[in-house]
Amino acid sequence: MNAPDVIATTITVRYWAGARAAVGVPEESYAGPIGLAELREAVIARHPGSDRLAGVLAVCSVLVDGRQPQAGSVEPGSVVEFLPPFAGG
Repeated sequence: MNAPDVIATTITVRYWAGARAAVGVPEESYAGPIGLAELREAVIARHPGSDRLAGVLAVCSVLVDGRQPQAGSVEPGSVVEFLPPFAGG
């Protein structure tokens, strides 16, 4: 007997460094498909108590499935990562 096909319905969002500190969790799930601008707005709306989250997300680099995103929406099953600028060398 074959296992049934699993259809992804959510997007995994991972936060790094200052973004993780501003959100308070390492990752969350969001419904998709969704555009990146709308995803940022959804993250901010989910965390109304974080006074610095909007500023942190504004300077973050974003990866979708390990690559810089192209125009369009993020599809369910994807992993989006918010990476603030890192200091050091």
